[in-house]
Amino acid sequence: MPTVRDNLSYAYGRVMDAHGRAIRHVARVAAVIVVIALLLEVFVFNFNYFASAGYQPINLKSRITLPYNEEEDLFRLTAVDHTMEFSDLNVEVHNIRIDFDARQPAQNLQVKIQFTDEAHQTYFDSTEYTVGVPVADVSTFSSQSEYLNLNTAGYLDNLRIEIVGEDTQYPIKLWTVSLNAHHPFDFNTTRFGWTVGILALVYLFRPKSSIYRVNIVENPRRSKAGIILAVAVELALVTTFLFYGSNLVGVATSSYNFGSWDGKSIVNTFEVGGENAQQYAELARAMAKGQLYLDEEPPDWLKAMDDPYDKGARDEAQKETGEPYLFDVAYHDGHYYVYFGVVPVLLFYLPFYLLTGASFPTAIGVLVAALAFILGCSALLDRFARYHFKSVSLGLYLLLQIPLVFCCGILYLVKFPTFYSLPIMCGLAFSVWGLYCWMRGRLSRHACAWFFAGSLCMALVAGCRPQLLALSLLAFPLFWRAYITERRLFTPAGAREFACLVAPYVIVAAGIMGYNYARFGSPTDFGANYNLTVNDMTKRGMNVGRLAPAFFAYFLQPPCVTGVFPFIQPEPFATTYMGQTIREVTFGGILACLPVLWVLPFARRILTLRYRQRSTRTIWGVIMVLLATGVIVALLDAEMAGILQRYFADFSFMFLAAVVLLLFIVNENLVPGTLARDLLLKVLIVLVALSVLYSGLLCFVPETGWYSDIYPWAYQDVIEMVQFWT
Repeated sequence: MPTVRDNLSYAYGRVMDAHGRAIRHVARVAAVIVVIALLLEVFVFNFNYFASAGYQPINLKSRITLPYNEEEDLFRLTAVDHTMEFSDLNVEVHNIRIDFDARQPAQNLQVKIQFTDEAHQTYFDSTEYTVGVPVADVSTFSSQSEYLNLNTAGYLDNLRIEIVGEDTQYPIKLWTVSLNAHHPFDFNTTRFGWTVGILALVYLFRPKSSIYRVNIVENPRRSKAGIILAVAVELALVTTFLFYGSNLVGVATSSYNFGSWDGKSIVNTFEVGGENAQQYAELARAMAKGQLYLDEEPPDWLKAMDDPYDKGARDEAQKETGEPYLFDVAYHDGHYYVYFGVVPVLLFYLPFYLLTGASFPTAIGVLVAALAFILGCSALLDRFARYHFKSVSLGLYLLLQIPLVFCCGILYLVKFPTFYSLPIMCGLAFSVWGLYCWMRGRLSRHACAWFFAGSLCMALVAGCRPQLLALSLLAFPLFWRAYITERRLFTPAGAREFACLVAPYVIVAAGIMGYNYARFGSPTDFGANYNLTVNDMTKRGMNVGRLAPAFFAYFLQPPCVTGVFPFIQPEPFATTYMGQTIREVTFGGILACLPVLWVLPFARRILTLRYRQRSTRTIWGVIMVLLATGVIVALLDAEMAGILQRYFADFSFMFLAAVVLLLFIVNENLVPGTLARDLLLKVLIVLVALSVLYSGLLCFVPETGWYSDIYPWAYQDVIEMVQFWT
């Protein structure tokens, strides 16, 4: 009887006989990538270590005049005495180390450095035509940030170091200040891992890569394995990024969000985001008691107001009475209501509350919906590639799937996984799965089940993000030919299938209309106009003057970039609209910031190619609906609510999906190995890389309420990891 070792040896031999050459090739490539990444980490990213190795350090401890604690052997910077000045140094200075005590409470300090040298006899600062030494961010938590390279003109004479910033927490404990310090060697495992990943992507998607020769239709097993592996990596990256923003997650363990851990549970939930962020949780509690309005009672002054939707009047009344009110909730007939879609409450919050008695952590709902979106998006794209095109390769599929997933705005929703993001994320997830089920049903013997499931998903969007119902219009190009042109609707089977397409909309619409009627006395009133927000929604109306600024901001605004990580900056905003514009920080229009969308100007010519191939216009209709609804949704968002970065997720997917289909058509019309196809591939790689780079950098832009704002001292480590040369 063969032993376990014999069986393993036999299995290994069979695998190596069948795939040995490929396995050895992959192993060699992986080894080369790891070695290159290792060399970059050691010799490039640790440039400062080698550059400072020959410096002669000068310790200025004896010249520091700050208050000194002999027992701790530490200096103290205080609100009164937070400046250090050193005169007559007369030395060549390459860097400064400000050695703060790492045991003190962590904080990010703004350090202003001034000096005199052979080109400046006095301290210099920014003028109309020059920029002085910029204020440096130094974290008491990050030792790497304590080393500041100086660029002086010749010998440095006088040196002044001052802690600036209104939010500085004093006292600050300091060991010493050194000149020409030896920069420590720092092998950053996170940076090394990212380098390995980026190099692997560069190798994998190079123009001559074998993945462009793996046809999805002809090689189903290999292509599915590659797609599953890629999707698994994407799911892991999105999950990691969400948990990175720990201040917004709302779950705690003994090693994660420890300050909010209850000390006994494996994991417990806690509220994040303040009072106004608990709307869904409060609605779940109310529903558990059989009511649709929130428990909190509005103040009497709000009930007595003639116009409770005027924010200025509300704020004045609140100041006079001292009684607060809930912000960003619907107020109607003496009660607070939640005007956001009810489906996330029924899906997550109410079941969780009934089972545990605790509030469901919103960020987990955003994560679940984001992962569902990625899976549904990948399945839908695979469906189109496998059954509606003949020559899509694994490489082309992945090259288009990555921007479709990562550039459609969901990363920003994951960055801020709040109750504002949850209905949008749920709406997107239901939409892609609804479209997938519809596509499956078109070629399935069990069409009724697939159509019912697809329409149920699409209809539930109305209870999440009503704007995304625009994607339901895709039913017209998808089903018109079969049920109207070919008159299948008038057959018994066709009538049953059509009923399965329509029935979920009727059922969901009845439920939502009943919910609206029970709250506001009207089946079509979702309550958005009763929102206690920054403007009076009951009088907002529609105004054509708001369209041009919104179109520019959402589509055409070029990105604002600098030379400092994360390089992308908030956009300036100007308008000639002489009225109130609702706007939050945005970072550029999608047509300017996502180069992969630059295919759209060629849409008409590309669709002509498709029409020459096939007399049916299904794909043509799908692309036209996607583009039209994308523009309409963006402009409706601007009219109804304003210009906000999270709203990009309402319409970006539509344009990206249209581009994917257009590129599938182009690929179908080019012969493999020709110059035209090779050129298309090279251009596409560049466009996708730039689009994904922009979307990735957007994830790390410092913003109010995010990780960089709550934990700036820890975020400084990310900056130091990327800006290794400073």
